[in-house]
Amino acid sequence: MFGTKVFLNGKDLGEHLPCFTPGFFNVKDALKPGENELIVRVGSSRNSIPLTIPSGLDFEKERYIPGIYDNVELILSGTPNIIMVQAVPDINRNQLRVQLHVGNSGEAAISNISFTIRESRSKKIVGQLNKEVKLSAGKEDIVDVTIPIKNCRLWSPEDPFLYTLEVNTDADETSTRFGMREFHFDTLTKKAVLNGKPYFLRGSNVTLYRFFEDSTCKNLPWNATWVRKLHKSFKQFHWNSLRYCIGFPPEEWYRIADEEGFLIQDEFPIWYGGTGWCSWPKELHADELVKEYTEWMQDRWNHPSVVIWDASNETVCNNGKTDETGEAVSKVRSLDLSNRPWDNSYSQSREAGDVFESHPYHFQDPKFQLKDIAKAGIIPQGNNYPNTGKYAVIINEYGWLWLNRDGSTTTLTKELYKNLLGENSTIAQRRHLYAMYTAAETEFWRCHRNAAGVLHFTALGYSRSDGQTSDNFINPAKLEYENEFLKYVPDAFSPVGIMLDEWGKDIEIGKSHNFKIIAINDLEPAWSGSVHLQILKGKKVIIDKSIQLTIPSYGKKAISIVCEVPNISGLYTVQAVLEKKDSKQVKSIREILFK
Repeated sequence: MFGTKVFLNGKDLGEHLPCFTPGFFNVKDALKPGENELIVRVGSSRNSIPLTIPSGLDFEKERYIPGIYDNVELILSGTPNIIMVQAVPDINRNQLRVQLHVGNSGEAAISNISFTIRESRSKKIVGQLNKEVKLSAGKEDIVDVTIPIKNCRLWSPEDPFLYTLEVNTDADETSTRFGMREFHFDTLTKKAVLNGKPYFLRGSNVTLYRFFEDSTCKNLPWNATWVRKLHKSFKQFHWNSLRYCIGFPPEEWYRIADEEGFLIQDEFPIWYGGTGWCSWPKELHADELVKEYTEWMQDRWNHPSVVIWDASNETVCNNGKTDETGEAVSKVRSLDLSNRPWDNSYSQSREAGDVFESHPYHFQDPKFQLKDIAKAGIIPQGNNYPNTGKYAVIINEYGWLWLNRDGSTTTLTKELYKNLLGENSTIAQRRHLYAMYTAAETEFWRCHRNAAGVLHFTALGYSRSDGQTSDNFINPAKLEYENEFLKYVPDAFSPVGIMLDEWGKDIEIGKSHNFKIIAINDLEPAWSGSVHLQILKGKKVIIDKSIQLTIPSYGKKAISIVCEVPNISGLYTVQAVLEKKDSKQVKSIREILFK
């Protein structure tokens, strides 16, 4: 950041202006025996690079911090040298396709190239191939091979099993990890499919470049122990997916996502929308994006965790008149031999199997109340073009209920909390409402089953008095979450989940009421147990009615439980509870006035 120029022993080796992708420089002619002096010059600000280059504009950031965010490596080899390798799983045939780019700076020759596949942890060899290849003089050749894998084991968030591919020429070697997994969106059901089976995405977002601005950030993003613990902490919310949003994290984050088991929607750091200073720069065109998207894909495509390429965030190109991101996507998508789906943000999707991005912020209207959800549409829409039902939908932002870590409102939610709680609300009241409403909205979008994925915003960000959004930590360094969030939100993301379809409307005392409930099952085995409708006064359960319930494989079940409500007016807690022997209860909770 922002732009790179490299000198070795005083010799200018060239420059690489993109901010988010790796640059490669040939150092051969500048190397000398003994000590060498390497200088990497980076830009000092976004103004250091031309408007032809994406610079990571984020409407909610204050500081655009320059520097080197990831590793600097010196790669040495003879010839033929390995330029690039792409590992392409074929889970139906239990084999790996490998596409290898090999450079030869010498004369035309025949070279032996060996391929070895090992289980990453045990180091056990499970696949091997040797191939003699004719290499052209002074050129780059592509070698394409297929390697069977013995006792192939699939990769998933529940079982993130990894392999290592080792490639050797007569003068070079490299290794890359991969997972045997296949991911796509079904064009009929509009649901995600992982390894041939339906898979529901539940998760959140990481806005790391905003966290860079946070006073607690320090060296945490480069501390592998902390990064791993962060990802492990996400599992308590039943999250299996993340969007790395408006800024790529260091390479180590992707390695950890591979190991811990997360599906990543990888978002290129472009955010332009509207008019004026935030509109799409007329100087930025698809040809530049093709270069940068290509470098990005080549850097990521062997990670099993990366399952969706995301071209930008909430972006409108040239006020909707052109689609530079879409044009770039159409030119680079064939490079990925695994054929991952693309998200083209607020511009039109391009091909069947791509994804429609939705940010349905109910509470963006500061006068919106929870009871208004009862009248809200259950089909998630986009902000610039309608959801026609042609593409799978991912809701990767929703809510608009953010609180800073100290419990104060953000600049975007100040008026909302005045409307919901009045002028003099306490920190405890705001945190309680935030957690309950976030859980309720999560249930709403998940249980109506019109989205392939529901991702909360945001798992990691900044917290500042003049900020717009925030995460749910009390102490990010120690990974301490706010207690109300911990109490209510995990159940809302439970794989077997439940929604009490009541939204705060007053209920008449002393009469029978039909409580509607929707239960869902993200898993392959059918779920059988009981569902309870409970009414509590304080912490005491005063009414408990239950029925037996079976939720089919990957399915949902709508039911009703009729009961007579208490004849004493007041505020009550009503909850729907899923219960099964030897399993943790899952609850959907509402606070309702009986009068």
